[in-house]
Amino acid sequence: MDAWVRFSAQSQARERLCRAAQYACSLLGHALQRHGASPVLQKQIRQLEGHLSLGRKLLRLGNSADALESAKRAVHLSDVVLRFCITVSHLNRALYFACDNVLWAGKSGLAPRVDQEKWAQRSFRYYLFSLIMNLSRDAYEIRLLMEQETSAYGRRMKVSGVPGGVETGGPGGSGTPGGCLPQLALKFRLRVLLLARVLRGHPPLLLDVLRNACDLFIPLDKLGLWRCGPGIVGLCGLISSILSILTLICPWLRLKP
Repeated sequence: MDAWVRFSAQSQARERLCRAAQYACSLLGHALQRHGASPVLQKQIRQLEGHLSLGRKLLRLGNSADALESAKRAVHLSDVVLRFCITVSHLNRALYFACDNVLWAGKSGLAPRVDQEKWAQRSFRYYLFSLIMNLSRDAYEIRLLMEQETSAYGRRMKVSGVPGGVETGGPGGSGTPGGCLPQLALKFRLRVLLLARVLRGHPPLLLDVLRNACDLFIPLDKLGLWRCGPGIVGLCGLISSILSILTLICPWLRLKP
């Protein structure tokens, strides 16, 4: 069992390095095309990107089983919202990896009759659902932390004898003409500052939000829901890959559970 865990961790590290290199090639290819580089060089970059993509699929052959095991563990979480978001995310990841395995069999020649376009669309659909669940989980955790921070601030103000909250009465308050918009602007500014404070105080959550937000552009572009172009896809993929590698180097930056 320990040997399998070590092998899985090594495969995951190699896959993420290949992913970073693949999206770096995508970004480089877009830049070369825009600057009118030679067609031969552009073709070589595209071929390298294709080889890296196929290598990643090989390294992900056992990831469906890992995702199912993670889903089984998430079922036992006490928080209902976290249990739902994390379990559904892992199940969609398992289906995504299963479709990815079929694609690898088709591209490697083991199953030449596989409709690669259809299976690619299926895989990106499951990938998109997984990312939506991840971002929903991030939003829920941010909401909980913001509520905790607000409650702690209210207790501190109560102990110090200073009234908490934002004043709404008096001159310029919400009860006077023209006072509503400044009041809403102030509340919005306070919420943004609170959000920034929460994310700054919880680096694993911040990294998870950034990584999932960057990854979201990839299936949106591949499914035709929002055409971003190869440059944006390559940049977002490269950023999310670097953030993923960072969580491997510094395990405390991984969001748990």
